[in-house]
Parts: sequence; structure tokens; C-alpha cells
Amino acid sequence: MAEGFCAGLVVAPVGGKRRLQLPRSLVQLDDDTWLIADLGGWGTARGAIWKLRVKSDAGVEIARLIAGLNVPHALAIGADGKAYVGEMSRIFRFDPRARIPADTIETMVSGLPDNRLHENRHPLSKFVFMPDGALLVNIGAPSDQCLDTSGNARENSCPESEAGEYTASLRRYAPDGGGGWSRDYTVLAKGLRNSVALAVHRSGTVLQGENSYDFTTRWFPFDEVNLIRAGRHYGWPYCAGVATPTPGWKGRRAMACGSRAHTAPVLLLPPHAAPLDMLWYEGVMFPQLQGTLLMSWHGYRSVGGRVVAFATDEMGVPVAGRDARYPIYGGQPRRYGASPSADAFILTPGWGRAAGKRPQGSPVGLAVANDGAIWVTDDRAGQVIRIAVDRP
Repeated sequence: MAEGFCAGLVVAPVGGKRRLQLPRSLVQLDDDTWLIADLGGWGTARGAIWKLRVKSDAGVEIARLIAGLNVPHALAIGADGKAYVGEMSRIFRFDPRARIPADTIETMVSGLPDNRLHENRHPLSKFVFMPDGALLVNIGAPSDQCLDTSGNARENSCPESEAGEYTASLRRYAPDGGGGWSRDYTVLAKGLRNSVALAVHRSGTVLQGENSYDFTTRWFPFDEVNLIRAGRHYGWPYCAGVATPTPGWKGRRAMACGSRAHTAPVLLLPPHAAPLDMLWYEGVMFPQLQGTLLMSWHGYRSVGGRVVAFATDEMGVPVAGRDARYPIYGGQPRRYGASPSADAFILTPGWGRAAGKRPQGSPVGLAVANDGAIWVTDDRAGQVIRIAVDRP
């Protein structure tokens, strides 16, 4: 851990047996109680919602509240005190304090593109609540680059992004005045491959962490942080980074990368970092992190497996720097060689693979507890981790 930080295991496999299969998102319900969304596995009816209670004797109790869910990922507490969950084709809510929480399930948004696991590469229904009461929902791109099996563009523009269900987008569902949302939606922004990392700042700023293309090259393309604005196109599948055409669409003239038609990122991230969650730290435990943008990098390559923080301006937008570098397990930091980029503060610098001891970290969900501690899920390890001040 970084100096002054200490990580402790809250939940971990015991005797090789997992209590949580693939923990993804988590949210605090009370001082000693948390809810956890467990993906369960990449198949139908494997997911669950768990309640975790931290006991005074430092032990924990885990109880399954809801089972049989289809790829649950996002989890949040609404203004009504209900818990909201993003499944693969819907968003539902339930009362986590009810005697039988599963009996209180209500579908709030339905008809999201079904994941059809063998077809859709990005089925996770991440969502955030907007200040005006609207709901913003990730509709991931069903493919990596919108190309045919030969690696060629099938049309002059990508039908996955420009027509039909308008995937690779963010949908905005307006409030219906009755505590829910309209069945109709508008497409707030397009050209976003997979908006699993999505956050709304108290100023109203919306940031998206882009999981970029799965190219086999180690140092290309950069992942991104995008500032979301209505009506903008952020480049998928035509562009990568600030102004680079993707190989399969180069010369197709579907979009001029770097032009006004293409909204460039406000920050570049390391290639294949795979940001899966982010939030602004406003807790009391770490004054040095106040106002920074915390982010989980889930990627399995040498740049992933980290929890990091970026400095931001008063609107919550990351501040770019000069000659920025990114860390690499087993190697020296590497220059971005491109802008906008910034040096991240690495909370977990020693989370790389240790042969015979542990795998590389795989952080997913982030949450700041009432006491200011940072809670993290690691899905590949089946762990929940608490990051607190390192006290002598």
C-alpha cells in the first residue's frame, strides 16, 4: 500500500471456498451493514445480492437477500431508501430492510438490450442518478469494433451505434413524477464502447471511464475518461484516443477523428487499464484525497490491478499534466507520450502478482464508508477489502 494507507480483508475465501463468487458493486446501508452485488458468473440466474454485517468482534455475517439474478452489476441506494440493481436487461429496486427483500422487487426500467451472452460482449447495466431526477444507463457496444468476422467494416457506418437500439451509448430516462422513470428514453451521448465506470459530480459533471478496444498490442489503445455532454459522439468504433482512426474503419469516412464531430477524452488512461468504477472522494479519513477522482483499474495486464486517484478541478474534471507516466508491474513507469494525461496517485502499488502467493489484484466496485474508509471489491479473488489509515 501507499505510505499512510493500510488494506484489510473484510471477506475472503476460507479454506479455498468462496462466500462471494464474483463481487462487483457494494453500497453502505448502515454503519455496520453493506449490500453487495455478486455477478455469480457469466451465465443466467447465477447472480445474487448479499447483506454483509460487520460485527463488533471483527467478524462478519453474510446473508443472501436475493438469488437467481442475471448478471447483476450496478448497485445504488436511491433517494427513497430503496436499493436499485442493474441486471442484464432491466433495473429493479427492492426494500433491503424488509423481512423478505425478494418479495419487494419492482422492475423500474425494462427492455434493456438482452445480453445474449454468446453475442453481446458488454451486457452490464451500469446506471447513475442524475441531479434532475433522471436515470442515466449504460448501453454497451455488443462487439469490440463493429467489424465482420474478417475484420472488415460491413457498412459505411456502424449500425450498432447509429441505428436500432442505439447501443454504445448512454440512455437518459426522464422522471415520471411518480417516483419512477418514463418508459421512453433519449440517447444522451453516443460512441461509447462500454460505460461501466460512470459517475456524477455534485456540480452536475458526468464522467465516463471508457474501456477501449481489445487490441492485442500492449501499448495501444489508451483507455479514456470522457466528459459527457448531450448530443456528443465519443468515437466508437471509428476513433481511438484523441484523433487516431481505428484500423478497421480507417478510410471509411464515417467520422473524421479529431474533428468537431468527434469529442475527444479529457484524460487518457493506460492501455488496457479497464476502469470499472470511479467516484470523487469526500470522506474524512484521508484529507490528502479530498476531491480527487478515485478509480479502479481491473485490467489483467501489467498496467491494471490498481486503485488510483487523480487530482480534479472544482467541477470534478481531472487535471491534465505534463510528461505524465503510468505504472507497470515488473517494469519502469512508461510515458504516455500523448495528452491529455496525468500522473495518478497509486493507493495500491504492490498489488501485482506474487508467484506462489497471490494473483494480481482485480478491483471492481468502490465505495466510501461513513467513516471515510475506502471499500473495494476484487471479483477474481472473491474479496471485499477495506482501505483505512495505517496506524502505528
